[in-house]
Amino acid sequence: MNGTGPMGGTMETEARLTRVLRRLVWGGAVFAWCVPLAARLLLPGMEWTTFDFVVWAIMLLAAAALCEIGLRLSGQLAYRAGVIVAVGTSFLITWSNLAVGIIGDEDNPLNQIFFGVIAIALVGAFLVRFRPKGMAAAMLVTALAQFGTAFVALAYEHIVFVIVGVFTLGWLLSVWLFREAARGETPRTAA
Repeated sequence: MNGTGPMGGTMETEARLTRVLRRLVWGGAVFAWCVPLAARLLLPGMEWTTFDFVVWAIMLLAAAALCEIGLRLSGQLAYRAGVIVAVGTSFLITWSNLAVGIIGDEDNPLNQIFFGVIAIALVGAFLVRFRPKGMAAAMLVTALAQFGTAFVALAYEHIVFVIVGVFTLGWLLSVWLFREAARGETPRTAA
């Protein structure tokens, strides 16, 4: 018997899509961890320490685990993509901030505002209980906060509009995806 799932497709198709997405997320994390390892072996100037590899592994593990949770929260492709984009944006912010810093260098305390933006996204997600319509609103607030970081940096004579613009676009893409997921949600009936 072929049942239909929340995306309108068959349960088997959704299960297959879930397996593919999980393999992409976890396989991508393993591949990403191996890239600097290969670079270190092949490029003499690559100076990653054991600590660098451990931090990189923790970051990749955290991102993949958050994506895994997002894959379990909804069967809708738009919702899942929204989670992956939001997690990916958070990952890029964290990576660039730890590696070289976004404002000045990685030791500039002003860079902490970017971690504040990620905190806004996380707190917002919990407050709206991970529901698609609420997630869209939470990611919109996050995008506005992200955009505001450019003006904070400008007040301290740093110009970071391009990188902040890229991060803001990531948050706005997740807004759109969560809105699409909210449109595809079936209304709940009173029991």
